[in-house]
Amino acid sequence: MKDADAIVFVVDDDSSVREAIKSLIRLVGIRVETFGSAQEFLRSKRPEVPGCVVLDVELPGLSGLDLQRELAAHGIKLPIIFITGYGDIPMSVRAMKAGALEFLTKPFRDRDLLDAIQQALERDRAARRHSREIAELREHFDALTSREREVMSLVVAGWLNKQIGFELGISEITVKIHRGRVMNKMGAQSLAELVRMTERLELPTAKDQSTKTR
Repeated sequence: MKDADAIVFVVDDDSSVREAIKSLIRLVGIRVETFGSAQEFLRSKRPEVPGCVVLDVELPGLSGLDLQRELAAHGIKLPIIFITGYGDIPMSVRAMKAGALEFLTKPFRDRDLLDAIQQALERDRAARRHSREIAELREHFDALTSREREVMSLVVAGWLNKQIGFELGISEITVKIHRGRVMNKMGAQSLAELVRMTERLELPTAKDQSTKTR
């Protein structure tokens, strides 16, 4: 389970619990940082690597649930594993509905915590990879001219070159040139790939003109 490029943040006001969890996580080769309160965690600088939070529900000042809301409000999407000294079904339901990955009741098995951490790190790694890919696609899209974006929108809607030319008042040859530039700038190898890129960027597309002559 070694994961040197990842980090686990442990937030618990009980120092003995913090140290026990810290030792367990370090034992499997993962970097870990501990905090005694939600406020202390919020003030910390977090490296841009895959991570997760092992968070006690009952904390002085801001509670674990308060911290969960605070992180969400600031767009911080670290997966959260809640730990608590007592079972509270309504509380666990609220935490899970708000996006918590797991809710463990103390004393929990080491394996249960480690399994949850591994799942959380995998989720955060996938989310970061997705964000990088979307940012790269957005950069490619931003490099398109306004005309190229118009052509792209009609192409992914299924319009033929002659239809696009008629709609935009340009020749079919010019449409082909713009279309080629779109494919090149976006790095798309096929129309299907270009359509998937548009969907991932959640771009608006022209309505399919099924009544036009094909």
